[in-house]
Amino acid sequence: MAGAGEGGHDPEAFWRSRGLTLICGVDEAGRGPLAGPVVAAAVILPAGAHFPGLTDSKLLTAAQRQEFCQEIRRRALAFAVAELSPRQIERLGIGAASLRAMARAVAALSLTPELILVDGREPLPLSLPQQPVVDGDARCLSIAAASVVAKVHRDHLMEACHRQYPQYNFARHKGYATAEHLEALRRWGPCPLHRRTFRGVREWFGEAGP
Repeated sequence: MAGAGEGGHDPEAFWRSRGLTLICGVDEAGRGPLAGPVVAAAVILPAGAHFPGLTDSKLLTAAQRQEFCQEIRRRALAFAVAELSPRQIERLGIGAASLRAMARAVAALSLTPELILVDGREPLPLSLPQQPVVDGDARCLSIAAASVVAKVHRDHLMEACHRQYPQYNFARHKGYATAEHLEALRRWGPCPLHRRTFRGVREWFGEAGP
């Protein structure tokens, strides 16, 4: 429906001013970690929704994200979450896996959106009207909402993984390549949650690559 440049600073407001009401924001969490799934969320907010302070989930504290997530889930017209596992990430590559997770989240919505606003530069593998939005989680309320829902969901998953594999302390770093995580990898080696194609993990399997 639209190119990434359309809609000025706030594409969501642009399309609402032209009569669209079921606008879906979609974003993912977990592209960069060495372990765990990539998680995507899709959110359709009601027209006129206002969440003071809501922005890119990475700029919020854990407590703020949790509070916003509860409010978003309560007030959204529809929302859905989808996950792709480490094995699926290895098979598809993280870029394609992220797009597929976002597409699955949209497909799981209880309402069919008139337009999908996708955080990033790439469209989803869906036939629905959509617009990629660079820095969308800072520009579009529904994308910011999706980023929070995805991040909170993934953080909870990684906290559960910590109980299964406490030696890595996933509850603290959520699978990202912190010094603590890399030291745990050196000491214990990878577990089934690790992404075997990612630098820092693939060396354990003798895999070459950039």
